[in-house]
Amino acid sequence: MSSTNSAAAAATVSSDAEPHVVADLAGMVQLLSDGTIVRDADAVANGLPPASLPSASTTQWKDVVYDPDHDLKLRMYKPAAGADEKLPVLVYFHGGGFCVGSFSLPNFHVCCLRLSGELPAVVLSADYRLAPEHRLPAAHDDARTLVSWIRNKAADGDPWLAESADFGRVFVTGDSAGGNIAHHVAVSVGSGLLGVSPARVAGYVLLCPFFGGVERMASEAESDQFFRLSLPEGATMDHPAVNPFGPDSPALDAVAFPPTLVVGGEHDLLRDRIADYVARLKAMGKPVELVEFQGQNHGFFVVEPWGDAGDELIRVVRRFVYSSTSGN
Repeated sequence: MSSTNSAAAAATVSSDAEPHVVADLAGMVQLLSDGTIVRDADAVANGLPPASLPSASTTQWKDVVYDPDHDLKLRMYKPAAGADEKLPVLVYFHGGGFCVGSFSLPNFHVCCLRLSGELPAVVLSADYRLAPEHRLPAAHDDARTLVSWIRNKAADGDPWLAESADFGRVFVTGDSAGGNIAHHVAVSVGSGLLGVSPARVAGYVLLCPFFGGVERMASEAESDQFFRLSLPEGATMDHPAVNPFGPDSPALDAVAFPPTLVVGGEHDLLRDRIADYVARLKAMGKPVELVEFQGQNHGFFVVEPWGDAGDELIRVVRRFVYSSTSGN
């Protein structure tokens, strides 16, 4: 493992035994018995098939810091060609089981290029602190910080965003763990705990959201290792961070949800939990819609941004975003 791609945090635990691996996420992140955490950026990048950049994309992007206290950045995207009207803003949180990933990974970058150029929309793709160095709810806290950053930009203006971004039409989205984060933003905003004005959240798009629970569902199998490393020490999978309907999770009946689109795959290991999430929200009267992609697995858009399913996903999200804001 290359030292140039590794970040180790020494633990305070003392032991005479040689440190050994106690948790391994396919070489991407290893937790050693002495508490040391080793990351391999190459393994993360190699874990996804390469996604080529569009040959004729005119989408512009630039990176900015949204949380200087934690040195957290986001990548802003906008179509290069000026639009007749300002565009909806799509806030995107990447996946990776809360443990790996970054907006700068090529596959996430290509997904955001497509969303920005083809919806069209202004896309804000954000990083957040990763576990196990920063266990949940750190990622949810960072998302709330980002919402506050957006609120400030809507109030004070931003020269790069001003000509394109309509902060009255903000959509919060994310893939896998990012979909989980989007749900928690929805709860914070919809319960009045997190203000967004003068911006307005017009909807949510949850792509293969990453939820869990102590009571296992038939399709779940491979998600436990990520939860083990991302949850607080000693927490169960009914922790509110991962189970929206756990015994300690906030009641959602009174939470105001704008239109919400949930996307899943027929062969997604979390398909049963995703379907249960949608069914429960519908039973509460929330305006939620489930679109299941036949033949697809978890995170299919990130795995193959240019596939037929990716093309259809763009069409589904475009329809949702623009139908949700028609007449506004």
